[in-house]
Amino acid sequence: MRFARVGDIGAERPVVWRADTCFDLGSITSDIDGAFLASDGIAKTRAALDAGALPRTDVAGLRRGAPVVRPGAVVCIGMNYAAHAAESGAAPPEVPVMFLKTPNTVAGPDDDVTIPRGSSKTDWEVELGVVIGRRTSYLDKPGDSVDHIAGYTVANDVSERTFQLEQSGGQWSKGKCAVGFNPTGPWLVPAEDLDVGDLRLRSWVNGQPRQDSSTADMIFDVHTLIWHLSQYMVLEPGDLVLTGTPEGVALSGRFDYLRAGDVVEIEIEGLGRQRQTFVDAPRRH
Repeated sequence: MRFARVGDIGAERPVVWRADTCFDLGSITSDIDGAFLASDGIAKTRAALDAGALPRTDVAGLRRGAPVVRPGAVVCIGMNYAAHAAESGAAPPEVPVMFLKTPNTVAGPDDDVTIPRGSSKTDWEVELGVVIGRRTSYLDKPGDSVDHIAGYTVANDVSERTFQLEQSGGQWSKGKCAVGFNPTGPWLVPAEDLDVGDLRLRSWVNGQPRQDSSTADMIFDVHTLIWHLSQYMVLEPGDLVLTGTPEGVALSGRFDYLRAGDVVEIEIEGLGRQRQTFVDAPRRH
């Protein structure tokens, strides 16, 4: 199964794909949100599909929204691939590095991304996103995370490196929180349908390859990350956790930063592909 939300911004409707057929989810839920996930919505959908109880629907030509309604929290992990830490000029971390993005960074996977005013170092980052399905606090061990993960998605942790590293005051979030800086989707794939231990992650800028790695290269795996975060914060259903990016970003010095007109594509095996055009922020009036 692959869950999605389609339609204009603010008017998305929930659908689910099985193989090449799309079905309307309106009889089960009005949207894909924390309440749907917490109430075993994925299991209910699977049962309805097995019973032939969901109507088919045509979504051709419709905008693809983020596959989960704006989360209450977007929690991010930095430098979780050793090669990316190295290209950033840092040693691999001994414990997970955490920072936050604001919920209004979440956007559709193909929506335009606005380069902030004053930016000269806007960067791309393909990342595996984890969507929380149950309230998560003080897990006893990493293996307990299995029961708290609803599914997985693709995310682009767009970053402005000057804001993040030079104007930060020691924290990263200034360079992470511009509106639309987290294109998400196109799919939410249930955790039981996908093994994320060795998935290929790739990115391209204007058709040229940039990142090409595997989730097997993570320093801290998904279950360890969710367990670790639960010791410091409460994760709620629908929250989104971004698990870090591999090497191959502009911060490495090997590639140019993004400018208006550039097209970024990112893809994770089994989770789909995104495509964004980057545009300048509007001038002040």
